[in-house]
Amino acid sequence: MADLRRQEIIASAPGYSEAIARIESDHDRKVKQYAGEGATFFLIILVGAILVYRAVKKQLKISQEQQHFMMAITHELKTPIAVSKLNLETMQKRKLDEEQQQRLLRNTLHETERLDALCNNLLVSSQMESEGYKILKDEINFSSLVASCINDFNIRFSQRNIVEEIAEDVIVSGDPMLLQIVVNNLLENALKYSPKEALVKISLQQNLSFAELKVIDKGPGIAATDKKKVFEKFHRLGNEATKRAKGTGLGLYLCKKIVIRHEGSVLITDNPQGGSIFTVQLKATD
Repeated sequence: MADLRRQEIIASAPGYSEAIARIESDHDRKVKQYAGEGATFFLIILVGAILVYRAVKKQLKISQEQQHFMMAITHELKTPIAVSKLNLETMQKRKLDEEQQQRLLRNTLHETERLDALCNNLLVSSQMESEGYKILKDEINFSSLVASCINDFNIRFSQRNIVEEIAEDVIVSGDPMLLQIVVNNLLENALKYSPKEALVKISLQQNLSFAELKVIDKGPGIAATDKKKVFEKFHRLGNEATKRAKGTGLGLYLCKKIVIRHEGSVLITDNPQGGSIFTVQLKATD
């Protein structure tokens, strides 16, 4: 009945079909337009939400790392100060024999050297971040520099087993103070994470046109997923509140930063006997 009525209307109004077709076409076009606008709006919201999530996640990570850094730096600053103060007060208040006094003085000197190294790391890190540190390009006997660092560590850590294999007269171009920081930080890192009775080996060889420094430890090793992260600023493996090893998360970060500024490379590989091998390559000069 409805179809019959529609046919009668069409017959009496010749433009009816065209009007209906036009209306349906407009309707379909608007439906597609609204659907397209809705999909576009949804995608914009989705992309915005993802960007906000990533920004918040990154900020939370930075905030957490800074919090961990503050916990670490507070501990690293307070410990040597407290130990030195206690040693000096003991010497002042008690009558000690020569051997006891020398032991306390050595301990105090060791703590002040730790404090000095920490301050150097903080200062150099800040200057290099702001591009305020101009690197020297002097010709350095890298063999002598590394040997001097090892000698200092043998004095400071006389009970540790450091084995050296240093080729003579390996010459590089660079900043002596910064390269000393690299060697010291790598050695300190190896001693820090290795058992006290474990052997730590440091070698320096000239391989073709490169000086190759290796520091080999027998610590717990580093997981593949963490090998790149350990060079990030403030990054330390584990939880700052529970980890036992001292540190601020600046040592390895500075090593990589300094080596890159010297147009070199630093990488971590696994020690087949357990632990890690840190390898630094710098251009050698003839």
